[in-house]
Amino acid sequence: MDMVKNSLGRLVPTEVPGLGNFRPFEGAFAMAGTKAKYCAFEADTVPRGKSKITADIRTAIINSGLSDGMTISFHHHLRNGDKVLEMVLKEIGSLGIRDLTLAPSSLSDSHEFVADYVRSGVVSRIYTSGIRGRIGNLVSRGEMEIPIVVRSHGGRARAIEEGSISIDVAFLAASACDDRGNMTGSFGPSMFGSIGYGMQDSRSARHVVAITDNLVPFPLAPKISIHQHLVHQVVVVDSIGDPDKLATGAVRITRSPQQLEIAHNAYELIKAVGIIRPGFSYQAGAGGVSIAVTQYIKKHMTDKGIQGSFALGGITGDMIKLLEEGLFKAVYDVQSFDPKMGDSMLRNPTHYEIDPSCYANPMNCGCMTHELDVCVLGALDLDVDFNVNVLTGHDGYLRGASGGHCDASAGAKLAIMVAPSFRNGVSSIKKQVQTVVTPGESVDAIVTERGISINPRRQDILEMALKADLPVKDIEDLRKEIISLTGETEPIDFDGSKPVALVEYRDGTLIDTVYKVRS
Repeated sequence: MDMVKNSLGRLVPTEVPGLGNFRPFEGAFAMAGTKAKYCAFEADTVPRGKSKITADIRTAIINSGLSDGMTISFHHHLRNGDKVLEMVLKEIGSLGIRDLTLAPSSLSDSHEFVADYVRSGVVSRIYTSGIRGRIGNLVSRGEMEIPIVVRSHGGRARAIEEGSISIDVAFLAASACDDRGNMTGSFGPSMFGSIGYGMQDSRSARHVVAITDNLVPFPLAPKISIHQHLVHQVVVVDSIGDPDKLATGAVRITRSPQQLEIAHNAYELIKAVGIIRPGFSYQAGAGGVSIAVTQYIKKHMTDKGIQGSFALGGITGDMIKLLEEGLFKAVYDVQSFDPKMGDSMLRNPTHYEIDPSCYANPMNCGCMTHELDVCVLGALDLDVDFNVNVLTGHDGYLRGASGGHCDASAGAKLAIMVAPSFRNGVSSIKKQVQTVVTPGESVDAIVTERGISINPRRQDILEMALKADLPVKDIEDLRKEIISLTGETEPIDFDGSKPVALVEYRDGTLIDTVYKVRS
């Protein structure tokens, strides 16, 4: 495997057996303005009058023509409550189908069982945004022959449209579906809100199977997210998952004094920059700090009588309160972090359900992340060049997700990273991050409870922060201050001859490589 240094000095392969050729990262905006590629693909059709109702998942798999070496996709909107991926893989395994490429929009903690299907040979390649738990450990220990490919949400949308991901069969969970295949996630006993990733997959797969636990009379009403002309089969199961487990994991409201201090510092920086003004647009992650920042911004907008333009991204309940209180005109929802978002989409005409290409694909005519004024994003660790890691833990294991991180950071006029100065006795600010997911040139500020560091590229923001008497610190000084408390961390024992994951930047270039952990 030939390795070259990209513009960040990271070694990345130019060709990987089983995956193909790759181009090294050249800069966050190096591909801007280049021509987009759109693939032509063959899709199955359904004869007039033929019923789409199929008896069970096993029969649907057989009907789809799925065979060895093909690619299957899923959406992860049910997050830790998802049951569909396991039901499908169980039947595929029992049918003796092998060597599949698994290309879900992401893998969560509930998908640890995927490790069993890798070891049995059912799955031999994985394209994903996130990977954690037992399957993350398996990959990190080098048990897969072919490295996985990690893409952002916008990058996955681009890859599907250009044909880098060619989906043979998409299995899409629906909380409500009729017998023609019209479906949605916005109502029903298992509603999960937006089905944005499924919208994209339904347009690009050769064969689409809707899986629902709520078959309703035709026509599906009052809302159709994916229309019948894109769906080949409908399977009814007892349960697609548990929506109560949707808002778990990173999605929480913090009461930690440390996290509230970080949130307040971030809010003060946003206020100092003067960007909370009429027409303001905003994206925050689903972590406790990001949610707390939103609460500070909400109070500011209320006190000053400011109405913003839109909120974007993974949508939480607090965002909908801002919409319903008139603080934002619209919400664009590619992924809901609360099943109640389905109710909101039905009652709020400007709670828009969008697909990930509209959300964050940099290679179209104008994705929504490029319209952002401010984004507030979490991080596992960061470095003195403002590079951000949201994928690998301090032990080198895969335990995170690219998500929309680099997409929002590249698009927003003010991109703020929030993180505690250290976790479990390990500094969050390094000389060099272990894995670059978001490049420092697209990051404007790092905010901790110990101070705020401004990227030297943004002297305008630095001047405004200093004028507001914020606790601004040079990033190297902040790192040394934290290290004086935590000490330096021991280097991780990686096997540099064994890449286990390739991190693709949103434009399709390789930004970093993750290696096998020896111990």
